[in-house]
Amino acid sequence: MVRDHHVGTPAGKAAHHPEAPGGEERGQGHGQEPEEPARHDPVPIERQGENEKEGLGRERQDDEKNGEEIPQGGEGRVPKHGTDDTPPARGRAAHGSSWPDARDPDKILPVPELPDIEVYAEALAVRVLGQPLERVRIASPFLLRSADPPMGEVEGRRVAAVRRLGKRIVLSLDGELFLVLHLMIAGRLHWKEPGARLPGRMGLAAFDFPTGTLLVTEAGTKRRAALHLVRGEAALRALDRGGLEPLEADPASFAAALRRENHTLKRALTDPELFSGIGNAYSDEILHRARLSPVKLSQRLDREEISRLFDATRSVLSEWTERLRREVGAGFPEGVTAFREGMAVHGRYRQPCPVCGTAVQRIVRAENEVNYCPRCQTGGQILSDRSLSRLLKEDWPRTIEELEKNPALGARRAGSPTGRRPAKGAR
Repeated sequence: MVRDHHVGTPAGKAAHHPEAPGGEERGQGHGQEPEEPARHDPVPIERQGENEKEGLGRERQDDEKNGEEIPQGGEGRVPKHGTDDTPPARGRAAHGSSWPDARDPDKILPVPELPDIEVYAEALAVRVLGQPLERVRIASPFLLRSADPPMGEVEGRRVAAVRRLGKRIVLSLDGELFLVLHLMIAGRLHWKEPGARLPGRMGLAAFDFPTGTLLVTEAGTKRRAALHLVRGEAALRALDRGGLEPLEADPASFAAALRRENHTLKRALTDPELFSGIGNAYSDEILHRARLSPVKLSQRLDREEISRLFDATRSVLSEWTERLRREVGAGFPEGVTAFREGMAVHGRYRQPCPVCGTAVQRIVRAENEVNYCPRCQTGGQILSDRSLSRLLKEDWPRTIEELEKNPALGARRAGSPTGRRPAKGAR
């Protein structure tokens, strides 16, 4: 569904691992967004709970793609040259996992999700509503994914509204023209002085307004960000994946979307055809708040569990949207990242759960990672990581107690060192 909010002012608004998070795009040839990292089917592993084993065995292989990229091992990478993806000094260290070095610019931080896109849209609306779009400068041939209407038609047209469509930002222009931008994984927006120069190799496009210039950049060498220019509401709706807006849903519609297919909860929440705007980071936070396993099957939830998940989804997304609004204030969002201080489990591998103090665990599959608290969410069970559990075989810990006997496998008791980056020269 199209979320059309005219944003003049901010509106109040072991078990086997789950499959990789759902994404927004399917790269299907010319004129479509590029492919995101492929979602992998789970492979059955012993010691799974019966519920998860049955459900994960049923998961069919499809061509849905992931919405973010994290290298194997679960550690994010930052671009070689400093960008807004580079964490602040206290950044992820506060989450107990040091930010890795920046040697590989293609291993980048996750895609902006609903709270980030909402705040982007609100900040843009304050600056461009009612303003004419004077010029569009496209620096990368990989960005523009449409040919008709031609980009020249937008010049001089007034911005009538700013919309969020899933994880896309839409500029609605006079004459029913819509500029639809998907930042994908490493795309970011920057508001600069009028006529600002596009930065070197990271610059993709510039949108010039009388009040300033909106720059679109993308870190790394892979060009996944996508820009469409379409005419008419029907063409805009064709880009919508159809997911339910989680902050607008009532309990009945939320339950219906959740039960539409029998997926793991992690996959269901991140599937853009079921729910709009939720990705890897906030799905981890939602499931922790709801005290639900990421690999529990969506059609196996009882009413009380669905109610908890509904409440957690609304509260997590609302709280983080408000928090980001306060952080941005009258400025423009910079440093957008999915690893934020104050998150309960996402990006906090081996750090104490803020509720019970148990070390946060993770499931790593290729370029994706799920973070969870085994005591709050899985009844003390350690979920199997496909690669590591196969390597360790019978030595793989089944419970928190077994894990804590061998801290090298990922346990860190509450009150133990936080895993902050060592002081310079201490490595």
